[in-house]
Amino acid sequence: MTAVLEARGLGKKYGQRWALSGCTLDVPAGRVVGLVGPNGAGKTTLLNLAVGQVAPTAGSIEVLGGRPASGPAQLAKVGYVAQDTPTYAGLSVGDHLKLGARLNPGWDDAVARERIGRLGLDLGHRAGKLSGGQRAQLALTLGIAKRPELLILDEPVAALDPLARREFLQSLMEATAEHSLSVVLSSHLVSDLERTCDYLIVLVDSRVQVAGDVDELLAAHHRLTGPRRDAGTLPADQHVVSESHTDRQSTFVVRTDGPIHDPAWTVGQINLEDLVLSYMAAAPSRPALEAIR
Repeated sequence: MTAVLEARGLGKKYGQRWALSGCTLDVPAGRVVGLVGPNGAGKTTLLNLAVGQVAPTAGSIEVLGGRPASGPAQLAKVGYVAQDTPTYAGLSVGDHLKLGARLNPGWDDAVARERIGRLGLDLGHRAGKLSGGQRAQLALTLGIAKRPELLILDEPVAALDPLARREFLQSLMEATAEHSLSVVLSSHLVSDLERTCDYLIVLVDSRVQVAGDVDELLAAHHRLTGPRRDAGTLPADQHVVSESHTDRQSTFVVRTDGPIHDPAWTVGQINLEDLVLSYMAAAPSRPALEAIR
């Protein structure tokens, strides 16, 4: 697996507090990668390190084979849409495109103007007068027209209404296909990841709890429901991700590559939200798992 981002023991400390520590992961190339985890997991810190906005306190990180923000060539390879999809309220849409052209040597003005026209944005309108969805689309346009190899988006749609979110994500998928981008999308909204991502990373307390192709992960995880029993009685090849019990019944989410033969169990498939929540709930007491390759 070719990685666009590699982190080894990566950490960032602010004063006495570690915002990220001991993070090791590989982000594959040519995929739309969903990065998900609870508040405080270190997602934004990881992405800020990936674009070179901050320097690591410990460990190492490489993006597209180089140190983040190490020079103009490295900067040109990565597009970034930060939280709240920042734009300059006093500048017009056209001013943003001119600024993008001045700051980015690989700027594709034709792509930028085609997207702006398709979105129905007036070049003369100030960004401060645009809706949240329109500002998000403008920020995405700037990221795409830079013609990066990797596009990183940190919670780009969290503040948008459902229609604006859907339009933004549709635009993202079209651009990804058209320009052959690798994408890392951080989001709290698992429904958005289901629509857009084909690779998942769950990050909790700086540790990768699970990572892999979405379809393969869903095929390998099952919900078992049956008479109450201890997790230790399950076969060794059934890794228990999460468990809950009543007086008479047990429910487990397990990961296994083999069949489940025990007739006492009712076996059900899980969806992406179930998968994410199971690993988030289990994370404090369970080791990180290696990715499915």
